[in-house]
Amino acid sequence: MRSVAVIGVPTSAGAFAPGQEQAPAALREAGLIEALDAAGLEVDDRGDSELWRWRPDREGRQAQNLGRVVSIVRESADRVAEAAAESEVTLVLGGDCTVGIGTVAGHVEADEEAEAERVGLLYFDTHADLNVPASVREGALDWMGMAHMLGVEGARPELVEAGDRVPLLDPDQVLLFGWGPEQATPFEADQVRRLGIVRENVEEVAADPEGAAVGALALLEPRCERLLVHFDVDVVDFTDTPLSENTGRNEGLPFETALRALKALLASPKLAALTITELNPDHAEEGSDAIRRLVAAVAEGLAA
Repeated sequence: MRSVAVIGVPTSAGAFAPGQEQAPAALREAGLIEALDAAGLEVDDRGDSELWRWRPDREGRQAQNLGRVVSIVRESADRVAEAAAESEVTLVLGGDCTVGIGTVAGHVEADEEAEAERVGLLYFDTHADLNVPASVREGALDWMGMAHMLGVEGARPELVEAGDRVPLLDPDQVLLFGWGPEQATPFEADQVRRLGIVRENVEEVAADPEGAAVGALALLEPRCERLLVHFDVDVVDFTDTPLSENTGRNEGLPFETALRALKALLASPKLAALTITELNPDHAEEGSDAIRRLVAAVAEGLAA
């Protein structure tokens, strides 16, 4: 039986706008804990941290709310490391994508006790999040998380150094899953090529979600003992099922296709963490029951 530690991080500090800070509460209201229990999982609900709602940072326009993001990452890393040290799968409920840095930092910290337990990060997202403050105009750290975990030139040192290891990850520890090259900024596309990051594009996942998941696990599992899955709901086509903060229409994956791939990934025996990010409950279509369907798929996948 898997033991799952549920850790809520209700923040939109790194986002483009408010909304994502409501996601942990929405997932709970959709019956997350009950679904995990019903699936036969041993659940350790560690509650939610303090809610932090996005606000414009007029003093730090290129890396907005950087100090708060760093603080939340460090706090989340401590909470995740404590759960991971007890051999629990950590289910981290974001929040914007910077929440995932805390998940990775927590597992890297837990690895200090067991050097052989190398982390691998499967990044299920149409975006690589490889931007840095100087490469984009908006200043939202939301789509810069991967660049900071890999220590890309131009990343802000405060966030690069938020964990116990600098950089947190090497490129061979990362696999981009469901990546949409056409959605990458020129800077991101250059970094993907330069770093040689392995990827399975969104078209491959759309054509065969389970097969793509099995293929991705075959590539990444031999490189790690501790598999972390980062699931960004903006991989779902907003027209098919509006859920995410990013309102990208007619791009990404149908909702059911994304859930099929996610369940296959969560069946990995090396799974150590799942982070859910970018869910904006305000965007969910009334009557669609989409958040409850996401909850059911997560529970089913974790119980596999």
